[in-house]
Amino acid sequence: MKKNKKTATDMPLHTPEENIELSAEETAQDSPAETPEEEASPEINIEELQAENHKLREDYLRAFAEAENTKKRCAQEIEKNNKYAISSFAKGLLSVADNLQRALDASQNTDSSASCDALRQGVELTQNELYKVFDKFGIRKMETLGRHFDPNFHQVIQEVSDAEKEAGTIIAELQTGYMINDRILREAMVVVSKK
Repeated sequence: MKKNKKTATDMPLHTPEENIELSAEETAQDSPAETPEEEASPEINIEELQAENHKLREDYLRAFAEAENTKKRCAQEIEKNNKYAISSFAKGLLSVADNLQRALDASQNTDSSASCDALRQGVELTQNELYKVFDKFGIRKMETLGRHFDPNFHQVIQEVSDAEKEAGTIIAELQTGYMINDRILREAMVVVSKK
């Protein structure tokens, strides 16, 4: 007898679940995979893309030019503000300068004591007007006499022995110090006591 026939013992045994898995794998290997181009291939309109690219480029160039113009305008405004920032302050001082000139002119006309009194009154009025302008722009005098020396606000010109005053007390002011808002405009030059 010929042994060409395969018996059940010669064939590999598979469970029904394994047969289902094998058939799914075999079919996956046998059929070719679909490419992304075959799945969805929308028509690409090159002219539309070029037009959109051209529009976006023009928008970018326009926005860049506007930004550059804004930067130039801001630089010009800053330069102008720096150049003329004190113009309102200077305008306030013009009346003070006018009054000082009038006082000097009046003092040259006569030598009498009446003209000296008038000169003194004119100078006092001018000084008051000057302090009004200072107040308007946040400039104020430092009060230093009798206070304790502070190197942040005062500059010592001389030290004088004084037994009645505590060491470091300001007993004289040679030059008035000024503040502008909360900053020092000019330090006060002072004489302080020492033991």
